[in-house]
Amino acid sequence: MDTMDYDYFQSYEDLEIHKLMLTDSARNRAYKQAIEDNREEFRGKIVLDVGAGTGILSVFVAQAGAAKVYAVEASDVYKIAEEVVKENNFQNVIEVIHTRIENLQLPENEKVDVIISEWMGFYLLHEGMLDSVIYARDNFLKPNGLLFPESATIYSAPCSVPNMYDAWEDVEGVSMKSFSTKLRAQASQKPDTSIVKPDQILGDPEVVLWIDLREVTIEDLDCIKAQHIAVANKEGRYQGICIWFTCMFPSSSTEPVILSTDPDEIPTHWKQTTVVLPSEALVEKSEPMAYELLLVRSTSNERHYTIEVVMLDPEEVEHPEYCSCHMTKCILVRAMLEKYENEKNEMEQ
Repeated sequence: MDTMDYDYFQSYEDLEIHKLMLTDSARNRAYKQAIEDNREEFRGKIVLDVGAGTGILSVFVAQAGAAKVYAVEASDVYKIAEEVVKENNFQNVIEVIHTRIENLQLPENEKVDVIISEWMGFYLLHEGMLDSVIYARDNFLKPNGLLFPESATIYSAPCSVPNMYDAWEDVEGVSMKSFSTKLRAQASQKPDTSIVKPDQILGDPEVVLWIDLREVTIEDLDCIKAQHIAVANKEGRYQGICIWFTCMFPSSSTEPVILSTDPDEIPTHWKQTTVVLPSEALVEKSEPMAYELLLVRSTSNERHYTIEVVMLDPEEVEHPEYCSCHMTKCILVRAMLEKYENEKNEMEQ
């Protein structure tokens, strides 16, 4: 095990990290509901839990009737997982295995029916644990086997960042704008992870990346690039780009369960990730905001990504066909499309 992996797994021996995850009700309930809604997919089946941690997901699966659960955990927290398994009387179903998934060997090259994992990091990809899930899928999952979750989406939207701007305009009667300038410069080296309130979002979210866990490759995740035209849905102070994600679980007969870190949803331990801009811009309702978002895997640490935001001139970027911004060219295009739709409807009547 190299130094970076050793440090990564050792960090998960801090019980405060597991306390944070175990007290995340939105996270726990999404997994539990997804498993309960798909009990027939677990009953009597063989399941692999990648990065089992304290073992809560393995217990959920055992409660749903799985015949065998391999709970694979590389850090020393596997000892707690063993105790949790015994505490819940599932030692005949759940086998805790202390190893990296890349070193796992199942009896007689056995294949599993389902892979379950809580692999998501900040802005979804931080920590690079999805690589291990992909490895598990390619080496241990039966053809047509299931993955929980089975897809994930990263979103972004322009936002206000009052804790980096507004909060420093008056600190008990003292202006601290010079301090906030240096604070933002520091934040430009590392995105801010904090709760973003719904009223701080300035425009509709755009999809940065959609991942199908059944097909995605590790190479697909090395570099993600997206260019967006966001339209302000209100007046506001444009101070950053907010990033969040959702995960969707398989569904057989019910509505699919979605675990969301959207600012509109119940807060999770992932919060939201914000790239803070060095200077703000005041925007009017319907004003376009153009930017390019780039997520690149670090060459020095494959578990980390560099996030870059490039501000673009809305005048020089091609707008989507149905852009709702207040620029003249988009107003004319909307008028032409509306006229075409009206004429088409008249002909059909």
